[in-house]
Formats: sequence, C-alpha cells, structure tokens
Amino acid sequence: MAYDVIVIGSGPGGYPAAIRASQLGLKVAIVEKESLGGVCLNWGCIPTKALLKSAQVYEYLKHSATYGITATGVNHDFDAVIKRSRGVADKMSKGVQFLMKKNKIEVIMGYGKVLSRGKVEVKQEDGKTQVVDTKYIIIATGGRTRELPNLKQDGKKVIGYREAMVLPTQPKSMIIVGSGAIGVEFAYVYNSMGTKVTIVEFLPRIVPVEDEDISRELEKQYRKQGIEIMTNASVESVDTSGKLVKAKVKQQDGSFVTLEADIVLSAVGVVANIENIGLEQNGIKTDKGRIIVDKFQQTSIANIYAIGDCSPGQALAHVAAKEGINAAEHIAYVEKKHKHLPEALDYNNIPGCTYCTPEIASVGFTEKAAKEAGYEVKVGKFPFMASGKASAAGATEGFVKVIFDAKYGEFLGCHMIGTNVTEMIAEAVVARKLETTSHELLNAVHPHPTMSEGLKEAVAAAYGEAIDI
Repeated sequence: MAYDVIVIGSGPGGYPAAIRASQLGLKVAIVEKESLGGVCLNWGCIPTKALLKSAQVYEYLKHSATYGITATGVNHDFDAVIKRSRGVADKMSKGVQFLMKKNKIEVIMGYGKVLSRGKVEVKQEDGKTQVVDTKYIIIATGGRTRELPNLKQDGKKVIGYREAMVLPTQPKSMIIVGSGAIGVEFAYVYNSMGTKVTIVEFLPRIVPVEDEDISRELEKQYRKQGIEIMTNASVESVDTSGKLVKAKVKQQDGSFVTLEADIVLSAVGVVANIENIGLEQNGIKTDKGRIIVDKFQQTSIANIYAIGDCSPGQALAHVAAKEGINAAEHIAYVEKKHKHLPEALDYNNIPGCTYCTPEIASVGFTEKAAKEAGYEVKVGKFPFMASGKASAAGATEGFVKVIFDAKYGEFLGCHMIGTNVTEMIAEAVVARKLETTSHELLNAVHPHPTMSEGLKEAVAAAYGEAIDI
C-alpha cells in the first residue's frame, strides 16, 4: 500500500509529525521497532519524572515535621517505585496507540530503513521484510546513550539510563559519570532513597550548559543533600571483576583516585541513531554524527526529512515535536494541502528543563554568552528566600536570574533554579518570542503570592526597582 508520508520512529518527534501530516489530509504510516512513544515516553522523559516524584514524596515524608505533620514508620519500597514508573510509561504508550487510531495512522512494527526516495524497508522481529511505497519520508530515529571507549557498558555493573530505571535491587552506592540532565536527575532519585552517590564531571562545573550561577547553586544544594561531586575529573578505566566496581578517576592535578561502588551509571550524553538506516546508499548527507537538514527539516535529498535527536538541533523532546510538525506542514505545503510555510524554529529560544530538586529551567543567552556576543548587559536576580510563597512551601532554595541588553531592553535570557521553575519558564519563552522588553515585563501585573512573581522581581532588580529585596 502506498502512502503520502512514512515516519520512521514514533518518539516525541515522530508521532506528532505523523499526526500533523494526517490532520493536513495526508495518508500516513509510522514505523516503530520497539514501543510507541520511543525512548522519551518509555525510557526517558516520562518514567524518570515518575521516579523523581516518588523520590520527592519520600523526601517530604522524611521532613514532614517541618510542616507540623507527624509521619512515623516512613520507608520506601524500591520495587514499587520502579513498578509505578513503568506503569506510567505503559499508560502513556497506550495513549499514543489511541492517537494513532484516532488519526487513522497505520502503525508498522519493525526496523525501518530508507531504500530510496520512495521506498522504506521494514524488517520485522521474525526476520521477514516488507517494502512500503511512499511519496515522503520523515526520519525520526532518535538517539541512544553515548558509550565512552574507557567506560564500556555491560548492562549490570556499568549501565546507561535504561538500566538505571529498572534495576532489580537498589544499589548501596553509585558513581554517576556526567552531570547533564540525566546524570543530576538520577543522582537526586538514588540519593534521596539512600544510595551513596558520587558525580564525576569532566568539565569544571556540573550542569555545564547552564549559566554559571545556576551550576554553583545546584552544586551547593547537592552537597547539602549529601551527594559527592568531583569536577575537572574523568573516569579513565573501570574494573568490574570484583563484587564492587572500581573506577580509576583522573583529577585536575593529574593525580588518580580509585572510587568503589555497586554501580557505575554512564550519563555522558546521547548519540544519534543514524547507522543502518539507508543514509549512505541514498546520498543523505551527515555531519558530526547528525543528519544535515534545512530550516524545514529537509535533508540533502528532496522528499526526505529528518527531525529530533538524529538532526542537528538540541536533543530535547519539545524540539523534536516542533521539528516534526514543521516537516509535516512543509510537506503539506508542497502538496498544496496547507496554505503557508511553517515558521522556522528559533533554536536560541528553546527552554531547557532539568527535573532534579531543586529544578532548573532556562532559555536564551547565559550571562557569559551574552557578553561574548557583544552585548552590554543588565542582570537581575531574585532569591526565593525573599518569596512569601516559597517560604510558605518550605522551598526557599534557588533564584530567578534575568539578562537584558542594556541599550534596548531586549530580553536576552532567563535562568531559574528552585521548586516548580520548569512550570514558570514558558512565560520567558513567550515573552522573548514576542520580542518583549523589560518595560512590558515590569508592567505586567504578576499574581501574589506565587513563585512566578519572582520573574518580575528579578526584572525589577536588574533596573534598580525591586520591592522585596
């Protein structure tokens, strides 16, 4: 059966691409080798949030006396925590199945490969193959955990994020290599449940993509929680022959130290799944391990698109979703089923969220990047210590930091660390999208008492008008 569009991969980029294409009147099929929803839904974004919630509830109960509540006999059931996380993922995957039926999208289970501009080969688990005809192809094959040559994963003692979500027993100790979102989220989960956690980061600071003030604050809070942190350090080798894993760590001064733990979690980023999907045979160009695309996600071969982690943009679910929608709308425009071209994505206005405790959320320029770009900046900070809502909630850690162009008041960047800041960052994204200046933000009345008024107060601080600090 011939289709207008075949999407290879059903993750947070693939399934929105398929749905949007179907909404626009195109006949669509989606090819998936494992589970609908991809890594994000089944092994990433969603189940990790379930684990984090369990960890937060446990932390609340352990400190209930702070709120005048007596809770006795508080304990956690590691198996039940894992089971809840898997249940949430399964429920969401069934939700994607429903959406496929609702939007009349055929799901073809198997490993998808581009045979030519108009053909996709699907290899099923039993080894059988079928070739499906299509006018357009959207490659949405995602990414996987990056494996370092000196940190080979065996799935038992040296693991990636997938294994970290379904460990059969809770480890007494864990070394986490890498302090990006995956590393610091798992650090919080396991530390809160009583695992001794050590983070080893190659760069000078943890969460290195964030503003330096954010990195310092998270390190301070994590050390308070009992998490050990080693920066400017690298795991040179691991010995898994004994009961404990021995990790040989090179420190900044060139000296070595050996760390021992039950488990080593490798969280050093993701690598795109671009092998064995027909790129080379079809002349689809790549660069630095990603598929090259134009502003509408079209590859070097007309009628073939690439979105999400296998293309050059940030490896984030919400980026993949928008890229998928843009690809579908571009196809529909070419096919005269959509009246206008999609708006190209502004990759400097993408929010980044890390769901550890305290949470991190940011968008736009860091202070350092703004200065390097030649801006004269005005910077404002509002500490949650001064927030009535944060004090009432017993969550005074962290702050809001805003960066403006001193000349025109352009909103260059926003960086937050604290409770629920991942729910607050969208205001900054919309404000920047609308080219809002400091003037509009100062004069938009924010509700009190809320955490969100911290943004307005940070802007006021940048201009010497702060009321509460």
